[in-house]
Amino acid sequence: MLKIAVLVSGGGTNLQAIMDRIDDGTITNAGISLVVSNKPDAYALERAKKKNIASAVLIPKEFGTREEFGKKLIELLENASIDLVVLAGYLVILPENFVKHYYGRMINIHPSLIPSHCGAGYYGLKVHESVLARGNKVTGATVHFVDEGTDSGPIILQKAVEVMEGDTPETLQKRVMEQAEWEILPEAIQLIAQDKIEIVNHLVKRK
Repeated sequence: MLKIAVLVSGGGTNLQAIMDRIDDGTITNAGISLVVSNKPDAYALERAKKKNIASAVLIPKEFGTREEFGKKLIELLENASIDLVVLAGYLVILPENFVKHYYGRMINIHPSLIPSHCGAGYYGLKVHESVLARGNKVTGATVHFVDEGTDSGPIILQKAVEVMEGDTPETLQKRVMEQAEWEILPEAIQLIAQDKIEIVNHLVKRK
């Protein structure tokens, strides 16, 4: 069975979506073994507690260097025998040693159709503010493998979401989560759990 660690900074709505899909059998042959946050007051930790899932708080600034933080994170996940790392609203720039260690075994959900509205500085409501400022008629979400760049890893799944007249960043964020993020993140995990995809020349291929 695929052992998953979910890294999260906030409320954990994507974490909840994963847990719900495991519970209803949409995701098979996988389970969440660990939830890690950089914020001790993240509601995601409460969600983990309610499901009796182990959790940990690691605060990057409490480490002397980013590499030390990365080493501790690797140690934490290795001790839990983690097979797949899922970044679900984790607002930390990951150290290079950690990214290299889990390359091909770490995915991220981003609230836009990459390569639009992504990269350094594009997170949370800032993404949706950018979509509205550009007058885009369509946005969406992307699940991708994580590499050393920001939102630049091989794309697994994308789903488009319509931008409505009168949308605010908040209403758009909610629609993207409900119509795209909560669907394609569990779907990507299921593909990995069933060994249905692989990375070939920096592209994701179906097996």
